[in-house]
Amino acid sequence: MSAPSPHPSTEGLTPYPVGLLLTGRRVVVLGGGQVAQRRLPALIAAGADIHLISPGTTPAVQAMADAGELTWHRRGYQDGDLADSWYALVATDDPAVNAAVSAEAERLRVFCARSDDASAATAWTPASGHDGGATVAVLTGDPRHSAALRNAIVDGLRDGSLAARQYRSHGAGVALVGGGPGDPDLITVRGRRLLADADVVVTDRLAPRELLAELPPHVEVIDASKIPYGRFMAQEAINRTLIEHARAGKFVVRLKGGDPYVFGRGGEELLACTEAGLPVTVVPGISSSISVPAAVGIPVTHRGMTHEFTVISGHVGPGDSRSLVNWEAAAKMSGTLVLLMAVDKIGAIAAKLVECGRAADTPVAVVQEGTTAAQRRIDATLATVAATVEAEGVRPPAVIVIGDVVNVLGAAR
Repeated sequence: MSAPSPHPSTEGLTPYPVGLLLTGRRVVVLGGGQVAQRRLPALIAAGADIHLISPGTTPAVQAMADAGELTWHRRGYQDGDLADSWYALVATDDPAVNAAVSAEAERLRVFCARSDDASAATAWTPASGHDGGATVAVLTGDPRHSAALRNAIVDGLRDGSLAARQYRSHGAGVALVGGGPGDPDLITVRGRRLLADADVVVTDRLAPRELLAELPPHVEVIDASKIPYGRFMAQEAINRTLIEHARAGKFVVRLKGGDPYVFGRGGEELLACTEAGLPVTVVPGISSSISVPAAVGIPVTHRGMTHEFTVISGHVGPGDSRSLVNWEAAAKMSGTLVLLMAVDKIGAIAAKLVECGRAADTPVAVVQEGTTAAQRRIDATLATVAATVEAEGVRPPAVIVIGDVVNVLGAAR
């Protein structure tokens, strides 16, 4: 895509857009500063044989060289450096060097991009972005204008507001998509893209509900909510629903709260679908176990305070024969404990942790409806959390954080 340039130095210049296939082909980059740092990852991803010529680099560029992703020649430019090259990128802070490289490129008929003067270059680097298998590249002659247009286009493709898809790259099958902790903006880009392509969406009460309003009218939405203390759709019925719709030729998205594999029964759904011979795509999601504490200022790990955090399902409490949790070991760990699905069992859990050696005054934070408009945080200790939860009327979903990290922000003040 090209547009009239608002940049005077490139006025009247009309680029010819083309995609270069650089796999295994020699590309020379002059300069190891911030510009090179931004441009090199795309060249690496393209599989180019990159030769970086610069006396010094940023730490990030050096890391690319140390990883073998490019060859770093630790010196300045010399005439002849562009021999046998297919493409050159000039990004030094010396105008004389940039001009000399451009002259050699012109002489050898090597297309050359310049970061300092687009009008003196023979190639412009577009502002580019990706959505699925598509690459969007924008050329205007003004990098800021190009980037703004690129962002608008790619964001529109990703969130479905730009209806440009004429076909799907996938057929019938199932995608297990982690929707994140509740805020619709916290679903991954890939998850949102697959959701926009769905024929059928099987969702539950913990998935971001606002995302359903964006679905086209033809999409069938099936409520598979497992509401605590209320009606539920058995896991076997959910599995059967996914399989039946996919076998009918539909693309089915199982939209789940958090991450599919963190107490989300995603593994069971994966096994059921694969045993039925269906292709399954798994899209990780942001787990509430780390994102909800972060949303209220609690880091689950903090230097000098904890070297580990443990995520525990509290849907069955201590003493229950079904429990697989070693509560004694959990109590003796010095790090953070994060409890999910534990609101109604927190009294028994807190008592067990104290019984097994955790201090009764250990800080506890209970975060209800984390990352949503209804989010609220209640603070307590292991000794008081049961009474506090009852007095405050806390209801699921809530994430409970136990450990000194609860007071990190207070300590900082």
